[in-house]
Amino acid sequence: MNLPDFPVARWFPCGRPLQGARPRRALPRLAWSYSVGILVAALPWLASCSKPAASGAKHEADDAVAITVAEVEVMPMDRWLDIWGTLYAKDEATLGAEVEGKVEKTLVDFGDRVKTGEELALIDTTTYEALAHQAEANLAKAKANADNAELNLKRAQELRKSNIASQSDLDSAVAAAEQARAEVRADEAANAVARLNLQRSHVKAPFDAAIAERIASAGDYLKAGAPMFRAVNDSVLKFIVQAPESYAGKVIKEQQVIFWVDAYGTNQTFEGRVYLISPSVNLSTRAFPFGALVQNADHRLKASTYARGQLILARDVPTPVVPLDAVITFAGVTRVFVVEKNGVAHSRQVEVGRVKDGRQQVFSGLKPGEAVAISGLSKLHEGVKVRVRAALANNQANGLTVKEWRSPKSE
Repeated sequence: MNLPDFPVARWFPCGRPLQGARPRRALPRLAWSYSVGILVAALPWLASCSKPAASGAKHEADDAVAITVAEVEVMPMDRWLDIWGTLYAKDEATLGAEVEGKVEKTLVDFGDRVKTGEELALIDTTTYEALAHQAEANLAKAKANADNAELNLKRAQELRKSNIASQSDLDSAVAAAEQARAEVRADEAANAVARLNLQRSHVKAPFDAAIAERIASAGDYLKAGAPMFRAVNDSVLKFIVQAPESYAGKVIKEQQVIFWVDAYGTNQTFEGRVYLISPSVNLSTRAFPFGALVQNADHRLKASTYARGQLILARDVPTPVVPLDAVITFAGVTRVFVVEKNGVAHSRQVEVGRVKDGRQQVFSGLKPGEAVAISGLSKLHEGVKVRVRAALANNQANGLTVKEWRSPKSE
């Protein structure tokens, strides 16, 4: 292939070739295009060689993990023990028949509220009234016989002084008088029993209560002791719960207990005060029971209801807290990532407590004012470089204090 000739001046800067040099043919057009392309491709590399320090800083910033951090705060928080148990009536009794006989009438049914001494049922009252009258008459007869025996004794004593009556007559009069007095005492006791049985034939409430169950009905023939009603005093309830033995020294009388029941949901809370503490620990559960007294004058709570709540151990204790998103628990170990001012994150083990309103109590491992990571935790490890980005909107909405500083490397 014949290549076109190029002017000599274009290949020799002085306008002429060196002495003895032959004129060279022009480069092919395709080769010239390749040369220009290689030069253009090499320009970025040549530019990067001119600013190595700036490029290294940018590369290091790109490798840093972008995170959001929050500051460790100190807040007054209650310390409590989660508890659950049953609400029992303070007083509860199964009322039974105290006398034998047929039930004449029942005056109350389940759900009725009764006062102390109010009649609940009648058991064969006619028969017991008759027996009471009979006992009263027998007592009157015995008293009359005793009075007559006393008169006979006085006459025998006077006749003995005049030696008209023998000593045996006097002894007989004395014995008769003693026997008459004993019969009076026996009839008095029988009369008291008869009157007591008459009273017991009128079944009465032993305390202010609500009838939880009516067992007997009119017409039933009952033996003494047969159950008739179950009554509960639900004006005052006992909240009986269990506490781990490690809290034996922390549970004391008059501590406040707050709880809620399913009937009213968690928005409606009730209160009580500790008044019973068991002196022993259950060997099976390693826990001990205690009870809180709950006033229930409005009868909103029902006996035997299941309840959940908290035993308040201390009020408004200054406690370090962090957002719940900052806490990582794995294999029983709880950690957070603390971000230093030099832009390095360090893993730190902490001891945590309760969670309230999105905040985790921290009992040890952190100091107030330290910054902890709350995002990007899955990318963090010990000593990793981090880049702190702007605070997340939802953290600000939750009232969390979020640090918005950047490490010196990232600025």
